[in-house]
Amino acid sequence: MIITDPDNNLKHHQDHLLDVTESFAAISAAAAAGPSRPIEPPPPFAENTSAADKALNAELASSDVFVPLGGEEPPPEFTPYEAEYFYTGNQDVVSHDKHLNDDGEALYRFLLSEARSPPKLLVSLHGSHKEHRYRTVTHKDAKGHTKTRTESYEETIVDFSFSIDLSQHIIPNSVVHWSVPDEEPAYRGKMYKEVDDVAAAFIQGGTLSSTSSSNGGGAIRLPDDVDELLESAEVGGAGQRKNVRRKAVKQEIKSAKQWKTSRWERGLPPWIGPGSVAMTASGVTGAASAIGTTAEANVLKSSKTLREWADEYCASDKWLKEFTYEKVIYGWNIGALQAAITAAVKSTYYDGDFEVNFNISHSKIHIRTDSPFARLLSKTWFKVLLWVFLIYPFIWLYKRFHHRGGGRWEVCGGAYALKRWQPLDEEDPSAPPPPFSETDERVAHGAVSGHAKLVGMKEGEWFQRWEATIKRGVTGRTRLRDPMISPDRSTPEATMLDGYRVSY
Repeated sequence: MIITDPDNNLKHHQDHLLDVTESFAAISAAAAAGPSRPIEPPPPFAENTSAADKALNAELASSDVFVPLGGEEPPPEFTPYEAEYFYTGNQDVVSHDKHLNDDGEALYRFLLSEARSPPKLLVSLHGSHKEHRYRTVTHKDAKGHTKTRTESYEETIVDFSFSIDLSQHIIPNSVVHWSVPDEEPAYRGKMYKEVDDVAAAFIQGGTLSSTSSSNGGGAIRLPDDVDELLESAEVGGAGQRKNVRRKAVKQEIKSAKQWKTSRWERGLPPWIGPGSVAMTASGVTGAASAIGTTAEANVLKSSKTLREWADEYCASDKWLKEFTYEKVIYGWNIGALQAAITAAVKSTYYDGDFEVNFNISHSKIHIRTDSPFARLLSKTWFKVLLWVFLIYPFIWLYKRFHHRGGGRWEVCGGAYALKRWQPLDEEDPSAPPPPFSETDERVAHGAVSGHAKLVGMKEGEWFQRWEATIKRGVTGRTRLRDPMISPDRSTPEATMLDGYRVSY
């Protein structure tokens, strides 16, 4: 099949359609196999998330970020549990409710309820320069004589400081509940990162084979104690999977950290692993070349659902355990957007020091035990006192090495889209495809047929609206405490001019 992007000349069109058709080779083969007969139209998309829907966005194009659909299935309607909680300085949610630590169903419902509130994403611009100044200082010497002297000092002058709210462009009701892939290092109940089902071990003729996709499906290096781990695991018959959990090695943790940064900069959702996409020299990214097949989208998820992780946390008897649900924003190429904003600031001939940062708040939900001591540890002032009196290191050692000390679960969260491809029902299968354009970007795939439209705002459209406002903020030395939510608009006098076109 061929996915075609609409004509780029239609810049003001909001709904971009993808025409997905059957492969020409497949049609030719079908025609040669027998007498001429009408070709059946492709099946329509189902309303729920199917395997074909997940494969639809398995590719990345040079201009748009195609996001594979996936994550947890939408939960049924329910009445959320009203638990006690409070907000931290970063607007994260912290709860010590006893019921959430004992009942997995209550914890599951509480997380889904809080996940309805999306995180906050701001892009902040801060520019400053240093000036050398002089001041006169008067003092008295040992004999009581008054003397004056001139001394120099350096002062930092803030030229501009403002931020823009990006979270207003998050697609409503777009949250997808995801869990960390088994082969990705994460906190799974211990105070160190672990890997679940490290080898995806199968017993085949008495040998151990690996089906892990963390390195493209090839052989992976196992720790020295893997034999001991396998002996302690449940042994099945030939070809039966073993459940193994081990401590992640440094190289795995380093690689996972690098991929997490790259995934955020490229706008990929959190359930996408490094084997799902591959960037080429031309900028076109294809999942087909990365996984060797176009029949599956390679959407990586944990073997456990969000509810099962909640049950595992509640079943733990650790005294200082903690469950963290992380909210992630995806869909925009943050790295390219940051480079565009940086170039816009430099185009104003500003020669001071400046930085462009993307800040996320209200992005985590922490569930901690309900003991009085655990509640005190959630207080910043109490933790500072423990560090001042050198008590906290002993608490950390207790959490790290005691079998009932501490435990962390950071294996799941919610993903919120700034833009995504949404499947559509087939309107007219017999209608011819739209005409091709030289500027069209195409990605070949053989698993999906149908149409899809782009929902949400592109990062390029956002920057086009805000570019002039950003430049005026720099040259006008704008300093604002609250984030900006709308760009500067054209004056009424300008819009009355013949030939003047508003860019938004």
